[in-house]
Amino acid sequence: MRLVGRTLVEKVIAKAAGLPALRAGHLVTAKVDLAFAHDSSGPRRWRPLLEELGVGLWDPAKVAIVSDHYVPAVDAESAAILKTTRDFARDYGVSNFFDMVGICHLVLPEHGLIRPGAFIAGGDSHTPTAGAFGAYAAGYGATDMAAIAATGETWLAVPETIRVEWTGAFQPGVTAKDVMLFLCRELGMDNAFKAVEFAGPLVEAMPMAERMVLANMAAELGAETGVVAPDAVTFAYLAARGAPVEDEAGALALHSDADAIYATVHRFDAADLVPQIAAPHSPANTRDATEFGEVRIDQAYIGACVGAKIEDLRMAADVLKGRRVAPGVRLLVAPGSARTAELAAREGVMETLLAAGAVLMPSGCGACAGMGAGILAEGETCISSTNRNFQGRMGHAGANVYLGSPYAVAAAAAAGHIVDPRPFLTGAA
Repeated sequence: MRLVGRTLVEKVIAKAAGLPALRAGHLVTAKVDLAFAHDSSGPRRWRPLLEELGVGLWDPAKVAIVSDHYVPAVDAESAAILKTTRDFARDYGVSNFFDMVGICHLVLPEHGLIRPGAFIAGGDSHTPTAGAFGAYAAGYGATDMAAIAATGETWLAVPETIRVEWTGAFQPGVTAKDVMLFLCRELGMDNAFKAVEFAGPLVEAMPMAERMVLANMAAELGAETGVVAPDAVTFAYLAARGAPVEDEAGALALHSDADAIYATVHRFDAADLVPQIAAPHSPANTRDATEFGEVRIDQAYIGACVGAKIEDLRMAADVLKGRRVAPGVRLLVAPGSARTAELAAREGVMETLLAAGAVLMPSGCGACAGMGAGILAEGETCISSTNRNFQGRMGHAGANVYLGSPYAVAAAAAAGHIVDPRPFLTGAA
């Protein structure tokens, strides 16, 4: 007889470890279903270690490489890093190599490589994005990732799960980004060695793009990973990308049991949530957008894995339709992937943004990671749809970065200062 239920995370890790069951705190060795890295964290770090050991990749078909940090090359150093990345993919037989087509956390789901129940190891702190699909996805440093790439295995202590339940429905102009900025304030950023499971009617009603925001910013909570249970929304997303889930019943069985044990359970009502803004220099430094007065900005940035999906660009276009960017403000838009840019162009979203005065940037991590075009000078102020606003993150340490949803970023670009975006929405009084 089963005495105590299990969490989604416990179930996925047990599967990866080849065990019938396990509990939080157990030390296990898990087989990795997908290992990935980008041009900054992967081949240039892995190759010397693999060559020193005299080994190759354990299974090139289960390794993915994405060039997204140094694209396009802006100097000889970045060009050399990209060449190293391309040479590695060729020499080691990595067929899942995506070169200059977008950010890894968006490109891999677009190509159906993120699967419910998978154990995913990534060479980036925002690897938890994949947890939105009911996978266990955690970020690892370059040395650990090289070992995973060579062996296909890693060890871990099974994390406890923090369950965060949301009921109710969003007000217009409120998004998953507002949820995560709110949670950074309420739960703090020191939830190390924990997983965060997002659940409740609000989460179940979210499209995959918004669920990915929740899982992505579990990293800002300090968690090992963030997860959302797979369901019909998950299956439809993958099927639309030519990668249907064959065992839907098995994926649904990954749901946390009703009597699962959690570290803590938090419950919130979305009806009480208003647009949120994080002030410098921490995502936890969050307040209601209405509390900021008129903080003038020099730059507004819509980009990054958390804030430049097609859904995000649509939000920005909804605000900016028929408006212009305020004088003295730069609005930079870096679509999260080439597919996103193509769709935005086809829908007319890009036309709306460009007509408002936006400047189109390459698809990639760009200014979010402090690389390439769009970084900030000393004394400048930016509002950004990215996930972090740590000091110096987007350029000079003397710059100030505020975080908000794409609605909030676009509204600030039009107003010239931070505002509550709700009055700017189409149809608002």
